[in-house]
This record gives sequence, C-alpha cells and structure tokens, in this order.
Amino acid sequence: MSRPDDSGADSLARDFATAPDLNPPLSPASAPAAPSGSTSPAPQETTPIVPKADPHVQYATLSIDTGVGGGTNLAPPTDPARSAATRSDTELARSASPFSPGIRRRLTRTGTFKTVEDFDDFEARPGWHPGAEPGVDPSKPDGGHASMPTLSASCEITVVDFSQDQLNLQTFDNETLGPFLKLKQPQWVKCRWINVNGLSWDVIKLLGRHKNLHKLAIEDIMNIRNRTKAEWFPTHAFIVLTLQKLVHLFDSDDEDSDDDAKSWTSGRSHKTFWKRMKRMFGGRRLGRQAAETGLETGNTDTASGGVHGDIMSQPTGFSDALDPTQIRTLQRYHASPNDSRARFMERHSALHRKDLAVACEQVSMFITRDNTIISFFEYSATDIENPIIRRLQTPDTIIRQSCDAFMVGQAIIDAIIDLAIPVTACYGDVIGDLEMDILTRPNLDHTKKLYVVISEINKVLSFINPIVTLITALRDHKTDMSQDVAVTKLQDPAQGVIITPMTYTYLGDVLDHCLVITESLNQLKDASNGMIDLIFNTISAYQNESMKQLTVATIIFLPLTFLTGYFGQNFEGFDELSRGTSYFWQIAAPVSFVTIVILLREVIYDYIKSLAQRRYVWRLRKDRSKRREKRKRP
Repeated sequence: MSRPDDSGADSLARDFATAPDLNPPLSPASAPAAPSGSTSPAPQETTPIVPKADPHVQYATLSIDTGVGGGTNLAPPTDPARSAATRSDTELARSASPFSPGIRRRLTRTGTFKTVEDFDDFEARPGWHPGAEPGVDPSKPDGGHASMPTLSASCEITVVDFSQDQLNLQTFDNETLGPFLKLKQPQWVKCRWINVNGLSWDVIKLLGRHKNLHKLAIEDIMNIRNRTKAEWFPTHAFIVLTLQKLVHLFDSDDEDSDDDAKSWTSGRSHKTFWKRMKRMFGGRRLGRQAAETGLETGNTDTASGGVHGDIMSQPTGFSDALDPTQIRTLQRYHASPNDSRARFMERHSALHRKDLAVACEQVSMFITRDNTIISFFEYSATDIENPIIRRLQTPDTIIRQSCDAFMVGQAIIDAIIDLAIPVTACYGDVIGDLEMDILTRPNLDHTKKLYVVISEINKVLSFINPIVTLITALRDHKTDMSQDVAVTKLQDPAQGVIITPMTYTYLGDVLDHCLVITESLNQLKDASNGMIDLIFNTISAYQNESMKQLTVATIIFLPLTFLTGYFGQNFEGFDELSRGTSYFWQIAAPVSFVTIVILLREVIYDYIKSLAQRRYVWRLRKDRSKRREKRKRP
C-alpha cells in the first residue's frame, strides 16, 4: 500500500526523523570481524552509506528567504540532467546531500544603522574624529591636523629670569614673544619661569618649538578637560591639575547708581522708578539671574559695557580675569556651556544666595631639563603669579636661594591649594547656616539645597584628591643626590629633570594641606548627609505625632458618636429621650472611659511603667547624693 505524499515542512521534518543514521565510513582495521568459517572478501574501497530512496518520497531543498515578506519555501529538486556548467555553486552544494539542505542568504543586507560622523554635538573637540593622529605637532603650522580649530586669545606672558643675586622681570604678548625666544639666555640666569595667561595656538606653538615639547603634552594643554596627572618625557616633565577659587557675582547695575539719581521728570523716570521698585522688593535676585545668563551664554553686551551679571575674583588684591564671562563654574567644568542641569544646579546652589560661585580652570606646567618652568593658565595667572613674584623679589626666600624650577612649580601647586582653602571655609559656613535652619524648622527645600551642596563638594574633592596622588608621584621621583650636589646639576641637560631633597620636603607640606582640605570636605559631606536624614526623620516624627493626636481624638469621640446615633433614632415608645441631657451623659461618661481604657491600655501601661522606672532612678540618685554628703562630713 502506497503512502500518500505529504507536501510542506511537516513532510520534510518527518522524513528527516525517519531517515537512517549516517555513520562515518569504517576503515578496514575497525570493521567488524567476519564470522568463523566464512571466507572474507577482498578489501574494497569504503564508500559512504546512502539510504535507499523511497519512491514515494521527494526531498525538497529548503530555501530560506531573508528578504522583506519572505518565508520558508520548499524548492523543487534540482534536475540532475542539467550540466554542471550551467548550475550554480549553491545548487551543486544542495544536490551533494539530500539530507543537508543549503540556506540561501542574500549577498547584501539592509542597512539597520549608520555610524555617526559629526561628533561636534557630543562634547568632542571641534574637528576631532575617531582614529585621528594623537598629539599636536608644534613644528607644523596646523599642528598636524588640518581640521584643528584655531585657538586664539590675547595672552599676557611674564618671563622671570633670576639667580641668587639678580632678578629680571619682563612682560610680552603674542607678537613680542617670538623675537625674545630667539635671543640667547644670559649666563647669569640660573632659572627661568615663563608664565602664560591665556591659551593661544601661536604662543603654544612658539614655546613648543623653543623647548621641544612633546606633542601629546601640547594636545593636553589645548584640551582643557584633562585629569590631574604628571608625565615624564625625555626632555621635560609635564604636570596638569585643576585650580578652583571663589569668585563674586555682582550686578553691574549698581555702577549706574548715578543715572538713577537723575530727575524724576526726565524721560527715564518711569524706568528708574521700576528699577528702584525691583531693587527694593527683589533685592539682588535680578543681578544673580543676570549673572547666570552671562555664565550660561558667555555673551557680553559691548554697547552697555558688559553683561548685567559679571564675575570678579575674590578680594585678594590680585588682578581680575581677562574675560570673566568665560569662567567655568563648578557645575559647568565637565558639562556643556548651556547644559540645563548645570543651570538648575547653579540656581539652587547654596552659594548662590551669597552671590558667590566656584570657578575652575586647568593649569599646565612644563619643567624642562635646563631648569626652566613654563606654566599655562586660562585666565587666573595673576592670582598665582603675583605672590610668587613678591617672594622672588625677596633675596632671602627659599624659592630665590634655591634657583630650582621645581621649587617654582611647588609654589604654584601650593598657591592653587591655598585658593581652595577659602572654598572649603565657605562651604562650612553655608552648611552651618543650613544646619541652624534645619534644627529650627526643617522642610523639603533644605534637602534640595543639601543635595546640591553635596554634589559640589564631591566635585571639589574630585579636584583635590588627584592632587594628593600627583604630589605622591612627584615625591617618588626624588633624586638620590644630596641637596648641594643636586643644585649644581639643575642646569645639566644630561641629568634630566631633578627633584631635589628640598623640593621633596616642601612638597610634603603641600600634601599636608591637601589632606586637611579633603578631611574637612569629607566631614562637611557627612554632616550634609546626616542633616538630610535628620530632615526626613523629623518630618516623619511630626507626621506620626499628628496621626497620634488624630487617633486619640477618634478614640475619645468614638463612643460619643455611637451613643449620639443611638439616641437619635426615631422610634416610638423611646421613653429615655424624655429624661433629659443628664441621662445621656450618665451613659456616655462611663462608656467613653471604658472604651478609652480598653483601646489605650498598652499606652497607659507603658506610661505608668516608665513613670515608675524614672521614680526608681530618681531615688537611686538621691540616695547616692546623700551618701556623698555623709562622706564629706567630718
């Protein structure tokens, strides 16, 4: 009886399941032995075992179409009469084994994604692309990158040449620095300090060529989002770290007070009136909002003399920043210029109420093997330069007598750490004010301010903690020579960059300052976290107390409500209603008392127990005081 033909995938799957197992060909050595008494045939070439074809079964070749709308198709068997020349490789592979159907795949695939090619919107450097050549070559006009942006700024360059007996101070700009670098350094100069205020490609290129600075280090100068680190190259050492300092937010409208004093009958009288009203009721809030706008956009109004809100350096007697609108605050140091999160965090910062902010910038230094130090600042070079120059102008100071470029670098790092001390003190003052408000009247707004403070403290710690590692790495490179011998080798290029024992000692003092700052900031952060817990615990306690009062009131009025409903029933023959109000209270008073005692029995028991325990403790203390008095008596 013939089996009916089944078409489709089900028939194919059943045929595969019932097909005999295909074993590998057996070698003559592994073939089973013939039975005894039988003659074994001559060895023949082993061929694969192929099952007998069922005349009622046709094996279709499985073809999977991966195109749109494709599915599993069963193609008819390949015609064996076709010549091999006209058959494709795929068809030959399909016909080789009827039990191993080939899978047809498309030679091309639909594009499911496209690689991003424009990285300017993802906080990458302009002109940067993956796989670019690392480093910036100062020997080439474009730095070796045709797409490198033009970094141009007006720089203030200070060159200090000094020895133990002489000191020469010179200032240059972008145009006059090149001719000076071509001059030969005087013989009397033991140490040279080149301090650059501002980042400009023409100045970086000149100094890079003059001192043969490594192109990777030059790239780090131009990329102002580097981590704090120290790197050692054959001809120089490179140090990069972050400076943070307090700055004042002020309202430039205060400078126009003379205009406000004009006659009220002038054409500006209505504007002056509204300005005075805003100042009277709004205080300095408008100035702070304008300062935020200047920080966010970085735009200045040249017609009016600047933005309404500006930034000034802290009152240390140092010169102001070259371009205050380009200062990056603590929340914007690692964020885009118009980041909404940074704007929100600045607006809710606790320092914002004091018209203060923390400005951050990157500082880079090169110490070359010929005892020269080159420092690059973005805009705050004068805050560091002026006190160090005053020390250099005094002949008996250590930095002047040592004539060591690394001692100048130690002074720069020390000054940067000193600028961070007022930041720590300011956060301590802010948290102290918040603590007083929280202890008197806590609310959820305090948690928001504390969270912002904690985030800012974490950012400051992220700048200070790597400096500890940096100083430790510098101290690990201390020379084995004595101080007297090391001083004579400072200008010897064959010795490389030398960290003398004196520099090692004074770097330890800077390390102590860093540790003090980090400990203070960690304590402030722990106090802030504790105050957040206190706020939620206090609010929860207030809510529990309110619920307790509502519970007591409900328990008191529960029997009264029940009796009121009972006596308010409109039944005939209810003679108790004629007995008056006193009868109601004769029933309500004992019922309420019993209900309260039953429902509050645990509370009453705990209160009586605690009262007894306190009285017992009071008696013990009284007896102890009596015994002490007896001992004191003669």
